[in-house]
Amino acid sequence: MDDIADERVGDAADVTIGDCAARPTDLLEQMPTTAALLTELGLNYMWVRLARLEPNAFLWEHRDYDELDQVERHRLHIPLHTNTSAFLVTGGSKVHMTGGRIWRLTPTYAHGVCNLLGPDRIHLIADVYADDTFHRLARRPTLDPGSVEPLPPAGPTVVAERLQAARSMVRLGYTDAAERLLLRLFYTYALPEGAVYDLIAELHTSLGDEEAATRWTTAKRRLLALTA
Repeated sequence: MDDIADERVGDAADVTIGDCAARPTDLLEQMPTTAALLTELGLNYMWVRLARLEPNAFLWEHRDYDELDQVERHRLHIPLHTNTSAFLVTGGSKVHMTGGRIWRLTPTYAHGVCNLLGPDRIHLIADVYADDTFHRLARRPTLDPGSVEPLPPAGPTVVAERLQAARSMVRLGYTDAAERLLLRLFYTYALPEGAVYDLIAELHTSLGDEEAATRWTTAKRRLLALTA
């Protein structure tokens, strides 16, 4: 592909994200079954890694690769070890990625991931370019309705109660816990994009901490790749 800027050296410590031609790491050479699977799929890989999410762990709402918009790419998840309390949230729905399937995600859509109870969730994640091989693989996509659960909307009463609880926690000195309380709303209710970050900024503004409010407003722009 002419748009590929360079070729990674295969060093596992090289985590610079950019258009490139992927090369095997030393770790992959110790994983012949995984290497054979990747070769069999025959895709044009940008980035492949193992991702482990521990119990009670969250990846907060974000977008990936929004700055790499010149070439179409997709993210493929291959669950290796998972549990029903591990799920992805996007577009107001939660999706449990079951094993035995390849799951496609467009990472420039806002999304977040959690593993509530454990055990560890381990996925093989491949970011791939949308070439002819990819389109053949994805030509008949399916989605089991049982894997998707729409989240209920958060009414004003719920939001007000959570904000009040968060204020009380901050006043007691538990600021981090108060922020996490609001961040977790993303995994329980269908909210407008970035709403949890706005709520945290509102929390700090209501308590007179404009520096913290600005920090979270900035975090929202960075995590969601917003230009304004």
